[in-house]
Amino acid sequence: MSNFLKSMFISNYMMALMAVMGYSGWMLAHDANIVAWSGVLLTTAPLMTVISYLMMFKVVARTSAHFPVLNVLGLVGIALAIWAWDRQGAELFAPGLAIASWFGFLAYAYWYSSFGRTPSSKLRVGAALPGFTVIGINGARVSSAELTDKPAVLVFYRGNWCPLCMAQIKELASRYQDLHALGIRVALISPQPHSNTVGLAKKFGVDFDFLTDEGNAAARTLGIDISHGLPMGMQMMGYDSETVLPTVVITDGKGKVIWTHETDNYRIRPEPDVYLEVLRRHGAVPHLA
Repeated sequence: MSNFLKSMFISNYMMALMAVMGYSGWMLAHDANIVAWSGVLLTTAPLMTVISYLMMFKVVARTSAHFPVLNVLGLVGIALAIWAWDRQGAELFAPGLAIASWFGFLAYAYWYSSFGRTPSSKLRVGAALPGFTVIGINGARVSSAELTDKPAVLVFYRGNWCPLCMAQIKELASRYQDLHALGIRVALISPQPHSNTVGLAKKFGVDFDFLTDEGNAAARTLGIDISHGLPMGMQMMGYDSETVLPTVVITDGKGKVIWTHETDNYRIRPEPDVYLEVLRRHGAVPHLA
């Protein structure tokens, strides 16, 4: 139920943010109290700007966990709106909107962004990776054993719709030469429509394994699936409501799990240097470039 509420929340919250911003701008254009409505904008515009940047450019793979600067700006915006109402006779509606917008931000930063996740009992460091099958871009089935016959970094991502996932893949692609020189396989696995996976492989043009987890079966095998993980409304783009929790699994050349990263915040992702350090520390690669 919580995941369903989150799915509903994020879609409606983004629309509400845009509506409040638009209304505040309209009020300012019609000579409403500048301080009060600037305060309302201060509680909405910074977060909307950050999210728009993430969505449009898809170059940021990680953010802070709870956006402390945006939190402070929201509080300043509320203070301005309340001051203008108390001292300048501005409309009470302005501080009301500012407070509601700030509480929406808190819900996004502290509730929606976190999965409430516990580490999967099926992914155990030191044990063999559980077996699963995924689909390669040529349509052939690929087993987990085939993916882990040499040191491998398996990245489970939500889909092309997720801007931080795309930034994470772009970051990895930029390190292709380093990874290739060390003989490291990189497998990128998503439950998205297969045509999206094929398109992504063509876009990046690097020798990674771009793979589709048909029916989210591999994610369920590994215990990293999430029901209603898709923002409501995106089903119209062909995605399923069930998706995968962003996860990185590193295996040695014998298919043994040597490290996992199971983030509890979709905006927190490890950097590629971390993967290289893990592989070096476990002796899975001879040296670092």
